[in-house]
Amino acid sequence: MALSSRQFVNICKRCALRINTDPANSSLLSNSTSPNLKFYALLSHAIPIQYKNNSLMRDKNLFEVSYQMREYGLWGLGGKKNLDTAVSDAEKIVGYPTSFLSLRCLLSDEMSNVALHMRKLVGTKHPLLKTARGMVFDGNHNLQMKGLFVMLISKAAGPSPQDDFVHEEMVSGVYPNQRSLAEIMEIIHTSYLIHKGVVNLESVLPEHGPVADMEFGNKMAVLSGDYLLASACRGLAKLGNPKVVEEVASSIADMMTAEFTNYTDPDGKQMIPQSCQGFSDWLKQTYFSIGSLLAKSCQSAMRLAGHSDHFKNMAFAFGENVSYAEQLAQDIKPFTSADELPGLSLTSAPVLLYRERVPAEEFTNLERLWQEGPANYHEIVSLVLKSGAVSYCKELLEQYRDKAISSLDCYSESEAKSALVNMVNAVSHVR
Repeated sequence: MALSSRQFVNICKRCALRINTDPANSSLLSNSTSPNLKFYALLSHAIPIQYKNNSLMRDKNLFEVSYQMREYGLWGLGGKKNLDTAVSDAEKIVGYPTSFLSLRCLLSDEMSNVALHMRKLVGTKHPLLKTARGMVFDGNHNLQMKGLFVMLISKAAGPSPQDDFVHEEMVSGVYPNQRSLAEIMEIIHTSYLIHKGVVNLESVLPEHGPVADMEFGNKMAVLSGDYLLASACRGLAKLGNPKVVEEVASSIADMMTAEFTNYTDPDGKQMIPQSCQGFSDWLKQTYFSIGSLLAKSCQSAMRLAGHSDHFKNMAFAFGENVSYAEQLAQDIKPFTSADELPGLSLTSAPVLLYRERVPAEEFTNLERLWQEGPANYHEIVSLVLKSGAVSYCKELLEQYRDKAISSLDCYSESEAKSALVNMVNAVSHVR
């Protein structure tokens, strides 16, 4: 029976906590026959015991740097029961917990060494620690689900219409090369998140930690991110489909473009230039940063199975629209839930729509409130709510969610298709 990702994590945690993390037992780590046990043992070794009593994992702000950046998370949205159920059901349909697709790379000797060295960063506020926490802890469902979308849409599309196109047997309704693509996609996304954790050392404050440690964290972020990206490229080459390589490579280029078009200054602080085009820029930024990879991976999954151009186009439309819906839901939450208020972003969709609706001096006032700090967040939320921008964002969210679901109409009714609909509704849920 397939385990859900939550059950899988809990079992591994219980095993890992029994391991003596004294360096003298390093042979146990290197010779462990269970790769998942080894991974959690390494994590346990990397974090001193005084940080292990869930305080490290529960405190979302422990590893935050002093400025805020627009979040592109690991596709986990908040511990909702409907999301938990949707993910668990979907994982059973495709055969195993897809949230751990990238563990094959993470469990390599190179990444194991990185995990061991991460101990030096505990006590600092280097973003790499926050990224690492998000990759392994599911207390708030901070797990990757992009690969799950790819495998579900692969299963929903069914077997190849060309008898001699694919020379491999399907496993749980998905071809092995489609599973490999889903894994590659998650590795690429993970490397992107790790690379985003590089800190501008010129802006490091004493409360962030020693400069030497922050510089060490930067080196780890660059090298580990590069290793994962190289592993993904090697996996892409093994797929043996030049067009798929081209599509996924172009999505990597889009993510890099997003880093140069993002509305931040060199220190990562949010800012909105006079050239900002409002919500249209938000759409471009969301597509470059998260939408392109999912859309082109779904499209490539259809290509690997030899499906029609119509199937490929609909898969692309699904990935693109579900990305818009998910990001809108994430942007709206600080305006509808007090618990999410710390995640308020100056470059979120509601704020950019507010900018389009009010005179320039009113938006200048909002920017001033933002610069003065979190104490003014409630006032900012009140201003944006009164403008109707949040209500309009909810309407847009419903439109993109409906577009994503309607793009599945070309596929026959199945458990996988129903799971995709449930997943879309779960990740786009707002109050």
